[in-house]
Amino acid sequence: MKRPRSLRRPKFRIADSAQQAVGGFLLAGPFVVTGEVWVLAAGMNWLQGTLTAAVVGLIGYAALYRADTDRDPEDERDIVGVPIRFLSLMIVAFGSVTVLAFLFDAPATFLVEEGVTGVDLWVTTFKAISVSAVFSVVGAATADSVF
Repeated sequence: MKRPRSLRRPKFRIADSAQQAVGGFLLAGPFVVTGEVWVLAAGMNWLQGTLTAAVVGLIGYAALYRADTDRDPEDERDIVGVPIRFLSLMIVAFGSVTVLAFLFDAPATFLVEEGVTGVDLWVTTFKAISVSAVFSVVGAATADSVF
C-alpha cells in the first residue's frame, strides 16, 4: 500500500540534476564543436529547428517516464503541472550545449567567420543547439536513470 503523496519524501533531489549534468555535458561536447552540426543547422529552416527542439523534449520525457517504469510523473513534484525532474532534464540538455557552444566560441568559429551575423547568427545558433541537445538529452536521461 502506497503512502499518501503528501507523506512521501520527494523523489527528485539536486543530486539528480548533477547526474544529468554529467551525462549531458559528456554527450554534448563532441557534437557542439563539430562543423557538420553547424552546417546542418545553417541549412535547416525555422520549422525544422523548432521541431528538433520538440524532439529533444519527447526523447527526454520518454527516457524518464516510459523507458524507466519505476517512475511515474504523477508521483513527482511539479511546477505548473510539469515534473521538476523533466524541467531539470531540459535545462541540462539545452543548457549544457549552450554553455559549451559559447565557452568554445563555436558560433564565431563556424558562423561569423562564414559571414553569418545578426538575427541569422542567433537563429542558426539555436538550431545547432537543438541538434546537439538531441544527443545531450540522451546522455542526461541515461545518467539520471542509471545512477
